[in-house]
Amino acid sequence: MPKTRFLRISVVSAIVWSLFPRLWTPFPRQRTPISLSKPLIIPRQNPLKGKPIFFSQSPHSARTTKGDEKKRFHVVFFSISISLFSVMSVMNFIRNSPMKLPSRVLNLRNSSFFGFRHWFHHPFPCKQKLFCKTNAFLPNFSYNSQFHAYPSRFLPFRRVINNTKKPNWSTSLDLSQSGSLSRPYGVSTDVRVASRVRSLSTSVETRVKDQNLDKFYLQNGINVNPFVVERIEKVENVLGGEVPVAEDVNNVKNIGEALEGRKSGIKVENDIEKEAWNLLRGAVVTYCGSPVGTVAANDPGDKQPLNYDQVFIRDFVPSALAFLLKGEGEIVKNFLLHTLQLQSWEKTVDCYSPGQGLMPASFKVRTVPLDGNKFEEVLDPDFGESAIGRVAPVDSGLWWIILLRAYGKITGDCTLQERVDVQTGIKLILNLCLADGFDMFPSLLVTDGSCMIDRRMGIHGHPLEIQALFYAALRSSLEMLTANESSKNLIRAINNRLSALSFHIREYYWVDMKKINEIYRYKTEEYSMDATNKFNIYPEQIPSWLMDWIPEEGGYLIGNLQPAHMDFRFFTLGNLWSIVSSLGTPKQNEAILNLIEAKWGDIVGHMPLKILYPAVENEEWRIITGSDPKNTPWSYHNGGSWPTLLWQFTLACIKMRRLELAEKAVALAEKRLSIDHWPEYYDTRNGQFIGKQSRLYQTWSIAGFLTSKMMLENPETGSLLFWDEDYNLLEICVCGLSKSGRKKCSRGAARSQILI
Repeated sequence: MPKTRFLRISVVSAIVWSLFPRLWTPFPRQRTPISLSKPLIIPRQNPLKGKPIFFSQSPHSARTTKGDEKKRFHVVFFSISISLFSVMSVMNFIRNSPMKLPSRVLNLRNSSFFGFRHWFHHPFPCKQKLFCKTNAFLPNFSYNSQFHAYPSRFLPFRRVINNTKKPNWSTSLDLSQSGSLSRPYGVSTDVRVASRVRSLSTSVETRVKDQNLDKFYLQNGINVNPFVVERIEKVENVLGGEVPVAEDVNNVKNIGEALEGRKSGIKVENDIEKEAWNLLRGAVVTYCGSPVGTVAANDPGDKQPLNYDQVFIRDFVPSALAFLLKGEGEIVKNFLLHTLQLQSWEKTVDCYSPGQGLMPASFKVRTVPLDGNKFEEVLDPDFGESAIGRVAPVDSGLWWIILLRAYGKITGDCTLQERVDVQTGIKLILNLCLADGFDMFPSLLVTDGSCMIDRRMGIHGHPLEIQALFYAALRSSLEMLTANESSKNLIRAINNRLSALSFHIREYYWVDMKKINEIYRYKTEEYSMDATNKFNIYPEQIPSWLMDWIPEEGGYLIGNLQPAHMDFRFFTLGNLWSIVSSLGTPKQNEAILNLIEAKWGDIVGHMPLKILYPAVENEEWRIITGSDPKNTPWSYHNGGSWPTLLWQFTLACIKMRRLELAEKAVALAEKRLSIDHWPEYYDTRNGQFIGKQSRLYQTWSIAGFLTSKMMLENPETGSLLFWDEDYNLLEICVCGLSKSGRKKCSRGAARSQILI
């Protein structure tokens, strides 16, 4: 009872003494009392207004004498000191008292008294908002408490614990560049995001000795052990939506630097990335003062660059994506327009001209002398008439269409696609690909060496790489073509070809353990409309290595299919683009990545990724390659490891949500590429040696690495570059055959296969 009485008297006295100084102060009535609703007499800088905070003063204060003012100051200072001493004594008594106290008083054991600690140790008031001095970004944190906040009956202060509401970023903050602030798929926040959360936190905990603002201690018999509250915040990601981000309360760093980085498009880069960017920018080619592309390789020690000093369309694609993801779209736009102009150039080989829509394989900026010691820059294209084997680049036009779509998706600028000359260029490429011929299949028929594998490697016919790029180009064109009277027939032809091609590849190119067993039991020489072995494949074609190599849970799309011939080699680029473009079914796409994971040592090894597996050797090598000295077993196109395939593998992994595979592959490449001077390809079965004829400082090896890194840092950008399944295409069938007639549509029986 005496303790309780002492408690009540002390508290009431302290409050009366502090709030009503006029009851005992012998000063005139015109004096203005000290306001305790503001910080006390410490004249410090207010971060919100930039002005010192002093006593509140009355306009009548000038009437008092200097002696009265001095006397008043001493009395008030003494009274406040006594009040604070009494209050702290009472609080110490409450903390150490063993008696049972009300829950509202118990809550004060863990809080700063009347919010004074908040005023003295935190730079912002209790509105729980965070402002930054710079105008470049204005983050606005609006928090609500997850726990109950007990308002004090004495003063209008409120204690807020464990703020959990998501931050609301101002619309002036540009999050469109690389270096994402929010990491998707539950990845923890970047360390760059961290520091300002500590220094600008609105927590009421002291920051003098304990930097961990999320630890709260309940002492003296209640809970002597600290408990740590892990705050799970939802941060708006770059492309919209919310992703959970776990904030590590012990690893918080500078949010201000991160936000400035997001605004300016600059992120913290390691030395390898900085070197890669310097090399990529050093490979840029200009034409009439404007950037138009990057050379294939920029090795200063190369005395015979051959055509590696030219700008290749397929080689420039990863460079273009790297620049686009960096926010530098001018070079890509110039490249697209200048190569479009080259499409209409005259192209002849031995007095014969190919189709009008053919795009060049590469071009070079040459300086032509004029009269009067003047010079002029011209573009010199190569449509295959200078290439090894004189093979037309079938994939160039397909890559051009794919890059045109990527430009519009990443930059948001669709005006380039809508230009008349660009629309005409798309139509010319498609008319060349969709032209009627003798072929019975919807796949493109091409010669050997007409794509990335530009030397004789036994891919003539219907190689998977061309079919996958063809499918992606058709889907891109369907999105970009302007629907009008002049394009309606072309759009109808695209839809029909997409439907037929997807069925053909999914049904006849796919192999897994079950399908191989089915081929193993094929009957041959079937002559009927209902034949199972439509291509008359002989079971003896199944290679011996395949039986033990293919995993139970994996599968892949074979490299080629022709009458009486199935190329069972695993072609990496074709399978990756089948995933990216949704040419394969969702189940097939997942199985392809399962196979790569299960056969990691064969397909990835020491350097990602093999262009194909396995290599052809011995007599088979002599027959297929023509004894090509550059395509010896496990070298170059014959089983070599190409770092440029890394960005396509990363994109496929992002689509299938298998980021761990892409991160593992990028980590492998990062260990060696810079040390080895960015080679074009690697040799040996496991990719251990730099290729014997590999060019160093190969641009698409550099760009592929950078593009992979940026897509992993912000996987949402991958959704702009891949395609999801279009189930409407699967319902289109133009064969005109009825199920009850003499001839039956083969798609009806295989419907379950194309929808898995």
